[in-house]
Amino acid sequence: MNKQMLIDFVKANTPNIMVSQQALEKIAEHFEERTIAKNEYLLKSGRNSSYFYLADGLMRAFTHDTQGNEVTTYFYPKDHVVFEVASLILQIPSTEYIEAVTECKGYVASCHSINLLFHTVPEFREFARMMMVREFVDYKERTLAMINKSAEERYSELLSNSRDLFQHAQLKHIASYLGVTDTSLSRIRREFLKKAC
Repeated sequence: MNKQMLIDFVKANTPNIMVSQQALEKIAEHFEERTIAKNEYLLKSGRNSSYFYLADGLMRAFTHDTQGNEVTTYFYPKDHVVFEVASLILQIPSTEYIEAVTECKGYVASCHSINLLFHTVPEFREFARMMMVREFVDYKERTLAMINKSAEERYSELLSNSRDLFQHAQLKHIASYLGVTDTSLSRIRREFLKKAC
């Protein structure tokens, strides 16, 4: 794996401007290749977030509820940037964990590098803005779906948009992401299988 994947990703996600090769190389200089083993953490609660481009694999963000149970807050498929926004932007310790569901490969940059790029490379600023908008929209849609869609509708959308997720993620993690119990998810899955037959 070389940094061409990272460069291609930056170019693909800055469609409104022409990014020079010089700017792309400067951006790539601040990222290091990293492989994260299955079940290894990219981020632990209490630590500051880095900025990770996930070139291949699947990651999961989670926190704990007041009873100490894990609650999955997000799944990151390949070709996404992975970071905990409050920790990265405000430079404060994270309250979330981010772990590799499968072996993950990508490129990581420190908060310091991201800030330096943001202030010195206008093309990176546009790229970072696009990534922030994409993540904000995803979070907003998820928040609204928890309010105005049924568990069955949320399951159906997840199945349609993220079928690979069901091959790799544990069902209890998918259940907590959907805001349902393991038992409810099993019932929903049975009902969907009946409809498919």
